[in-house]
Parts: sequence; C-alpha cells; structure tokens
Amino acid sequence: MQFARIGATGKEIPALLQDKKYYSLEQVTRDIDADFWESDGPARAAAALAAGELAELALDDGARIGAPIARPSSVICVGMNYAAHAAESGSAPPSVPIIFHKAPNTVAGPFDPVAIPRGSTKTDWEVELGVVIGRRASYLDSPSQAHDYIAGFVTVNDLSERMFQLEVSGGQWSKGKSCAGFCPTGPYLVTPDEVDARDLRLRSWVNGEIRQDSSTRDLIFGVEQVIYDLSQFLVLEPGDLVCTGTPEGVALSGRFPYLKAGDVVELEVAGLGRQRQEFFQG
Repeated sequence: MQFARIGATGKEIPALLQDKKYYSLEQVTRDIDADFWESDGPARAAAALAAGELAELALDDGARIGAPIARPSSVICVGMNYAAHAAESGSAPPSVPIIFHKAPNTVAGPFDPVAIPRGSTKTDWEVELGVVIGRRASYLDSPSQAHDYIAGFVTVNDLSERMFQLEVSGGQWSKGKSCAGFCPTGPYLVTPDEVDARDLRLRSWVNGEIRQDSSTRDLIFGVEQVIYDLSQFLVLEPGDLVCTGTPEGVALSGRFPYLKAGDVVELEVAGLGRQRQEFFQG
C-alpha cells in the first residue's frame, strides 16, 4: 500500500494512493502519525477502500504533496553507511553504525523549495532510503525481528551544510543537518510487503546532471541491522524516521560544487517516488 499527505503545510489530508488516484483517509485517521500505525491503520484503510467508503480527492495541478508522515518524534540518521561515500569523505568504513540526529521539524514535502541557510557556503544533497517505524522498538533480540517493526519506506534527501556539520560543530554533526527544510520526505510511503529494501536503486541529479547512482546492495549495515542496533541504544517510537545513509556522489567529495540559489535537485529511490527541490537564498 502507498500512503501520502496532500495539502498546505500544517493542513495536509491523509490519503491512500491506489492506481494513481488519491483517496481521503479522513474518516479513518486524523493523520499518518503514531496513532495511525499503533491502531492497525493500514488494515483499516484497506478495508475502507475495499468497501468503497473512501472519497477520491480531486486534485488540481497546483496541489501540494506534503511529507507522507506527520512530524515524527525523532529523525535518526546513519552516517557513512556506504563504503564509497565513506572513502570520498576521507574516512575508513565504520565498524559500527555511526548515528546522528536531525531535528524533527526539518521534515518537509518532497517538492517544497528549500532555503540555503544564512552564512552557508557548503549546502549538500544526499539521496537516502528512509525507514518509518511502525511499532515501539527497544532491545530487539536480533536483526531478524526488525522487519516486524517497520511501517514503510520513503525517499529522503538528508540535506547537509558541511561547514556547520564539520567545521563549526564541536564534533556533533546535527548542527549541519537541522536547518529549516533539510529533510524532504516522500512523495509517498510504501509498506514493506511491496519493497525489497536489499536491492533498491538510489539516484540524484543537480540541474539535470547525475550525481549519485547506487544501490542499497552496497549498504555497509542493512536496514534490519540498523533498526536492531538502534534499539540497543534508544527507543524507536511509531512514526519515527530512520535515514539509512547516502552513497557516493555528494559535493563533499570535491568533485562537484555545493548548492547555490537557483539550483534544482532531483532524487529518486526505485519504487518510492521522485523528489524535486528548488533552492533559494535564505
């Protein structure tokens, strides 16, 4: 199943996407949030659709597609989780998952314009596979359990300001990860029964030129290992977003210029939809 949220920022309507048509879930849930996942929301949505109880949303060409999840309690990210990206960052592949946080209010729509932060000289793109948590996860017994705690998968742009992250951070990456709008998410969430997260192609483009082209086959720590590992150190709540890392091809490599006002970034994870952001000076 595919879930989306449609409408102005803060006024999004929860929706089910079926055969390229959006159906309102307002009678099923107030939002695609923790309550939705905890109350068996996907099954209730499927039943309502089968019964013909969901009204189709009539969308005009200018309708905004929001992030497919409400603001999560946490956005947790894995750094340098592709060996080639670690190398272009000047680091050896990590022996354990490297974890950092983004502020939850960075989650934005996949087509929303993004401000280059004031004082920024090194705003960078990062296409990633995002994992949305469906059940409270703490101290899982093994990675094989992790699949039962996943609500779905999304395309994410883990935008980064590298000067803030690495040069004026005091050693903590979150300063360069938490600028406004720095986590475009969506356009829709796909449930695990329709996704093989072990083999998904990830790509990004800047102004139409390819930058990243890789696969989750190259993850150092796969999705289930990441969820298991996180559960040993923190509690994952329903609706939380886990960003699993980016492959090589970012500006940090030195091969490409950093983003500037007027640039357009596009990203895609196979089967999870494509994003497009225009950048402006904040």
